Amino acid sequence: MKPDQILEVFGVTADKVSAAVGKLSDDQKRARTGREGQYGLDVVADVVALRDLHAAGFAVVSEESGYSGPTDAEVTVVLDPVDGSTNCARGISYWAISLSAIDKDGLLASMVVNQSTGTRYHAVRGGGAFRDDNPIRSSGVALVEDAVVALSGFPARALPWKQFRVLGCAALALCDLAAGGIDGFIDAGRWHAPWDYLGGYQICKEAGAVVLDVNNEELITTDTNSRRQLVAGATPALRSALVEAIDKKKR
Repeated sequence: MKPDQILEVFGVTADKVSAAVGKLSDDQKRARTGREGQYGLDVVADVVALRDLHAAGFAVVSEESGYSGPTDAEVTVVLDPVDGSTNCARGISYWAISLSAIDKDGLLASMVVNQSTGTRYHAVRGGGAFRDDNPIRSSGVALVEDAVVALSGFPARALPWKQFRVLGCAALALCDLAAGGIDGFIDAGRWHAPWDYLGGYQICKEAGAVVLDVNNEELITTDTNSRRQLVAGATPALRSALVEAIDKKKR
């Protein structure tokens, strides 16, 4: 399947997930399952997404249901049906679906959709990054003092950044980094799984931003047990400077 066809499937899937979650009442959105950290809305979104992705012939690695689909598929989709579930459950307009297609050569195509606004980010390997079909580039900020930085948790050291944000959805924060809305991103701990960051990672890469694990571990993986600690910047210089916020003893 060609990248544009993959993105078409992703777009339809995102629409169906948005519709399914939108039908839930406020109480249903806040309801928890018996699994730690999981909302009922996550399960609803997962069921809807898997239906379309499997129909397209993809294998899927999902936050909510692990590995499923054909074992001989040429493309595996890494899926977070709802990234920012707490934001969604509480009516905060910053939650997303993240979908990334991986083939034998690595990341092929990704889409992240802010489901509360409809804004879509996508990228294809070697083809640039886009927001609602408009090309995007990272800000080019190189100095911490000039940077607006998104945090996931509070790092060991506060640097003299211009401002900071704690947004609650890594996929969208990385997309905002790619589009120049923010200039850096810091994980305070080693807790993000592939479904949290792969979509945003590819979009950042195609937009010129730099995203790395603090221990230089490979980011492209379908291992459901892997966790990474990301530090990202609009430029290599900013990314390097932001590492100083991390407590090296806790890596």
